[in-house]
Amino acid sequence: MKQLFATTARGFEELLKVELSELGATECRVTQGGVYFMADDETQYRTLLWSRLSSRILLPIATGKVYSDLDLYSLVLSQPWFDYFDERTTFLVNFNGTNREIRHTQFGAMRVKDAIVDYFERQGKARPDVDKDNPDIRIHVYLNREDVVISLDLSGEALHQRGYREDSGQAPLRETLAAVIVLRSGWLRGTSLVDPMCGSGTLLIEAAQMEADIAPQLHRMHWGFDFWKGHNQDAWDKVKSEAVTRAEAHKQTKTQKQVKNRPHFYGFDLDHRVLQKARKNAQNAGVAQLIVFQQGDVSSLKNPSPEQQGTVICNPPYGERLGTTPALIALYSVFGQRLKQQFAGWNVSVFSSEEGLLDCLRLRSHRQFKAKNGPLDCVQKNYQISDRTLSQQNESSAVENSVIFQQNIEVAADFANRLQKNIKKIEKWAKQQGLDAYRLYDADLPEYNLAVDRYADHIVVQEYAAPKNIDENKARQRLLDAVSAILSVTGVETNKLILKVREKQKGANQYEKLANKGEYFYVNEYGAKLWVNLTDYLDTGLFLDHRLTRRMLGEMAKDKDFLNLFAYTGSATVHAALGGAKSTTTVDMSNTYLNWAEQNLILNDIEGKQHKLIQADCLQWLERCEREFDLIFVDPPTFSNSKRMEDSWDVQRDHIKLLANLKRILRPQGTIIFSNNKRGFKMDFTALEQIGLTAVEISAKTLPLDFERNQRIHNCWLLKVEG
Repeated sequence: MKQLFATTARGFEELLKVELSELGATECRVTQGGVYFMADDETQYRTLLWSRLSSRILLPIATGKVYSDLDLYSLVLSQPWFDYFDERTTFLVNFNGTNREIRHTQFGAMRVKDAIVDYFERQGKARPDVDKDNPDIRIHVYLNREDVVISLDLSGEALHQRGYREDSGQAPLRETLAAVIVLRSGWLRGTSLVDPMCGSGTLLIEAAQMEADIAPQLHRMHWGFDFWKGHNQDAWDKVKSEAVTRAEAHKQTKTQKQVKNRPHFYGFDLDHRVLQKARKNAQNAGVAQLIVFQQGDVSSLKNPSPEQQGTVICNPPYGERLGTTPALIALYSVFGQRLKQQFAGWNVSVFSSEEGLLDCLRLRSHRQFKAKNGPLDCVQKNYQISDRTLSQQNESSAVENSVIFQQNIEVAADFANRLQKNIKKIEKWAKQQGLDAYRLYDADLPEYNLAVDRYADHIVVQEYAAPKNIDENKARQRLLDAVSAILSVTGVETNKLILKVREKQKGANQYEKLANKGEYFYVNEYGAKLWVNLTDYLDTGLFLDHRLTRRMLGEMAKDKDFLNLFAYTGSATVHAALGGAKSTTTVDMSNTYLNWAEQNLILNDIEGKQHKLIQADCLQWLERCEREFDLIFVDPPTFSNSKRMEDSWDVQRDHIKLLANLKRILRPQGTIIFSNNKRGFKMDFTALEQIGLTAVEISAKTLPLDFERNQRIHNCWLLKVEG
């Protein structure tokens, strides 16, 4: 009898203890990260071959106290290594843990390696080689403060590597975690198991191997004990032979009953390419005949085995990137709906890192388990779908959709009601005005601190960053609820809802590109066509609150020379040109925005040498400009310290200097429209009078209906030369 240690992920220790006991292990003792147990040779090999939950099976060979690297070296050197392997055997040291003297695992591993090769030299043997890729023997060292355990790793490669998975696709579950999910799901062998988003099929394959009585390591070619001198080949052959016999016996029994019992493992996925991988994996695992894989979308999921009750098990997509949230909310919501429609009386078990997304299922769990999937904290929730009558199951889709709609908006009822009210008021007005892009909601309710904008058939949701005193999880849940309500109230397609987070931008972040999709489309605005990009940048290419300002510029521009300074994407230039401007000059520091402006002009058939686009530092260009203009629009940033500018810019501090320079190039009867977004901006009228300009604030006149709640979103001034 030997004492062994089976490692596993934290939280799985009790399940592993039960499994090891069923395999014949005795004196099982749970500790953090694994289970100690006693086993004879046959039981030792049986745990290696059959354990579905162990990460590794280790044979401890020495323990001791280690206060320095010299203590570690001495302890390792004192072990009879030649009793375990010879000098022709390659080895590798896996070192975990640190203490005050041994601060790096690589240093600890090096000292262990040094002691082992020095031991062989002192025995008059050649130094064994280290092989980092395919070692014959693995030495595992665990250091916890001053306590060290030195073990032989009898597994070799980690036991989650079953060998059946060739290419797992994105975000695969480890096979050991998949086995735990199956065991915790409540699924009973012999009953149907359905995975509606099966990916590479790991959950179904692990369950099918359990039912088919196939040892998870049956086809493993290399073991950590292959070159171990204590290896008992006879005991291993016996255990391996038993496993082969059991698998063959079940296979023959299943073949005889196949006429009566069709496969009851079902996997669905939208991606036909990943299904090919799943089929190949199932074939490698010896369970291809037990699983039916079909291409299918969750939104049209149907129960493949309605004549009997079973279990739906699923590891649906989840992600930390906010950009994926609308699609995920819709996915989970639709998934919950299909479960209630199609799987009455069934058990459901869903594994996810997002409890907020699980709430979108609109199901009440009766049991839940916590687990880690790599670095992510995850939860597995088990549900029981109520058993409904056949007539209830066959309700018309219209009635069903009405109920679903009501369920979704009840999650954030106040927000949904306000959004519906705003839509009723604003969309009718926007249609009359000829507008495709407008704001539907702007932080109307304090607890839902976000903006909702429509761009034709797209919706952009901008969440304002929550204050630090607001619980992050609570804010996240409110966002999930709000997006769910937006999807229901607007009826927008999930791939046309874009979610962004607005916060105070610093340094390079204010110019950072968010994506590189290159998805542009145009919207209509008072007869102008303007390109927008909703995904690649924080802003979309069109400031909606300046819509009336642009229309006013178009009305004022006829037969005038027009300057658009700090032009952004040139939307004001388009309005001026369409209004009959004699010439337009568009200046911005960004090549990206100038190219955008050029495309806006082309879209509106505005061409000719009279329409100039200039890439330059706007302030430096203005200092050098010698041409005069009749109409100038300037909408500078509140603050900027771009490396491409000679000096920093502050609109409150520097606006008089800017206006003085603009007056220099303004014709006597000309007009400056000056706008900015600084809250609390104060025009310096005394300094303005000294430079010979008068100013009239027109902020209220330039505030559209959809921004009337936010009186301070921008301030706008009309300036002329005195006299």
